[in-house]
Formats: sequence, C-alpha cells, structure tokens
Amino acid sequence: METIQTIARHHGPRGEVILRRRLRDERPVEELIINGAFAMDSSETSTEILLGKLAVPRDRAGRVLVGGLGLGYTVAAISCKNVDIIDVVEIEHCLIDWAYRGLTATLAAAASDPRIRLHAADIRLVLAGLCEGLYGPWDAIVLDVDNGPDFLIHDQNSALYTDACLRAAYGLLTETGTLAIWCQRPVPRVRALLERIAPSAREHVVEVPRGRRTFRYAIYTLSRQQEASARMCP
Repeated sequence: METIQTIARHHGPRGEVILRRRLRDERPVEELIINGAFAMDSSETSTEILLGKLAVPRDRAGRVLVGGLGLGYTVAAISCKNVDIIDVVEIEHCLIDWAYRGLTATLAAAASDPRIRLHAADIRLVLAGLCEGLYGPWDAIVLDVDNGPDFLIHDQNSALYTDACLRAAYGLLTETGTLAIWCQRPVPRVRALLERIAPSAREHVVEVPRGRRTFRYAIYTLSRQQEASARMCP
C-alpha cells in the first residue's frame, strides 16, 4: 500500500510546484511535480551521478554552472568533487526557499554547502549574459532543467535547445570546460546541433530499470578539453 504526503506546495506565475513524499513498504521516495509535469523523484538517481561525472571528468574544477536545482541530486553529485564554486540557477524561487528551510536532506545539503551559490534566475538569461552578477567562464555548464526538449517543464524552455543557446553555453566554457545536458531519452535533433558546434559532441545513452519498465536516458556532452587534445596530436 502506498501513501502520499505533500511536503510543500507553491502556486507561482509558471504554475504549481509540489514537493511530496511517497511511502511504499516504509521506503520514502521524494517527488517533484512542476507545472503538472513529473520532474523527478529520488527512487533512481544514477543518471544524476553520471551527469556530474561527465561534467567534471577530472574531479577538479574551479567554477561550475548548473541550470536547475530540482531535488538537488545533480548538485550533490558535483559537490562530491573538488570544485571551488557551484553556481546553481533555479527559476522556481520556492525550491531555493525549501532548500534553505531544509525540507529534504539533499536540498538542505545544497543550501548549507559554502561552495554552492543558489540563484533565483532564468538559466536562459544567464547564458545570454543578461543576469547581473552572474558571468562566465565556467569549467562546466550543466543543463538539467527539463526532461529534455520533447518533454518540457515550461514551454519557453524550448529556447534552451536551439543552436543559438547551445552555442552561447559553449562560448561560456573555459579552455578545458565541458557542457553536459540531461534528456529523458535520446534526441537526434540535440545531437545534430551539438555536432555542428564542435566535433567533441557525444551521446551517452543509459538504460535504467524503473519498476517493470526500462527507460533509455541520454546525456549529451561537448568537451573543449578533447578538442584541445585533438589539435595537439600530430
């Protein structure tokens, strides 16, 4: 038998944000619903861990930019590494508030880590250089905002997956930086866009069992480090 507990609820200009906890067989699962869409839960976070590894492959970075706080698992994966500053940009102000209130252990950890800076802003404006006080370059840029361009949390986020926005993100990387993007499934259009930007574009497909189903998630990366290494080879 499963019971659902609503931890917090917020009605904002982009719709309703609900943080809840599902209890099944005494195992709690935190769940985030945004604008009526399932955003994520805590039952399976292996791809968030992989996203952090791919974004910071050398376990050392000066500055990292993360688009999307969510339940905090991507940020947690990055914070396990030797990173000086993690700028987290979240458009839903309530999620940052819930982090400072410590409504879940993972959100509380993000709010209490002195390396992590939580910014209530639109990641699209940050990438466009229009967010005052928040400018690159970064050693890694992670876009974990939606379930991908085929399943948007907010319709306006479609602009994130355009040539102009992805090129802007790539331009904000340091000479050895990495751009990493999480999607709920392989998206050929995103892969093609990234391949036009740089030859280091890679698609990492991960099969994850959830209950009786298996999902194929995808993480896309661009690496300036790989391109620099390729240029040095004779």
